[in-house]
Amino acid sequence: MPHLAAADGTRLFYNDWGTGRPVVLIHGWPLDADMWEYQVPDLVAAGYRVVAYDRRGFGRSDQPATGYDYDTLADDLKALMEGLDLPQATLVGFSMGGGEVARYLSRHGAQRVKSAVLISAVTPGLLEGPGNPDGVPASVFAEMIEGLKTDRPAFLGTFGKQFYGAGMLNFQVSSELLAWTANVAMLASPIATMACVKAFAETDFRGDMAAFTVPTLIIHGSADATVPIDKSADRTAELIPNALYRVYEDAPHGLFFTDKHRLNPDLLVFLDGGIEAASHRKLEGGKTLI
Repeated sequence: MPHLAAADGTRLFYNDWGTGRPVVLIHGWPLDADMWEYQVPDLVAAGYRVVAYDRRGFGRSDQPATGYDYDTLADDLKALMEGLDLPQATLVGFSMGGGEVARYLSRHGAQRVKSAVLISAVTPGLLEGPGNPDGVPASVFAEMIEGLKTDRPAFLGTFGKQFYGAGMLNFQVSSELLAWTANVAMLASPIATMACVKAFAETDFRGDMAAFTVPTLIIHGSADATVPIDKSADRTAELIPNALYRVYEDAPHGLFFTDKHRLNPDLLVFLDGGIEAASHRKLEGGKTLI
């Protein structure tokens, strides 16, 4: 399996498909690069080089005891960008991965980046506090960590249902998909799984937003119960005023699966021409705000 070394020697697993301009896919918590299964074929078929890697501590990457802060995670992305020589890349960050895109741009600049996509992202900062009175209470994240400590498989099984908005009236989410999601999540180190809750809960990305100097697409589901839209994407769109903001009505957090019929075409339109092309073409579903 292909790996490259991060600055501290941690080996990062990656897949590298196709040729053409690079698209780097950064997965969410608690999954790994395999979550992009339903996007990769369309992107490769459209002529892009698609790179998807496992965050340290997850999937097939090494599982060190440390390094789960966003500065280190952004440095890991830098090692990937330089190690695979990825110029003019589009960075696509889902959920926790959106934070890595933000911190990478502010920490390492946009020299290798042509555009960015934030999907169901945790930016610009989730935790409730004096500077973020409308954020998520700390007790929510404390309960997540306690659930992981007490019975990680049971917690992840329940979390997966919320992740995809699975319920009595949602028949598009199969029991097999939920089982696969839980199995992938269990491949991660328990240390990494808990440390990353702390990282995406507590990291304030407001100072990173000014680094989005490249064309940026924001996509979020209006029914996201994992990363509520009013505490994330709505605020991110205000801080990146030139971004294209796409809201998928009634979509849950895991829209890379539930709404792939909307997400994949939107990604391809954006990749093909950036904000100008995307804003002049009627995209399926949701609403467009410039």
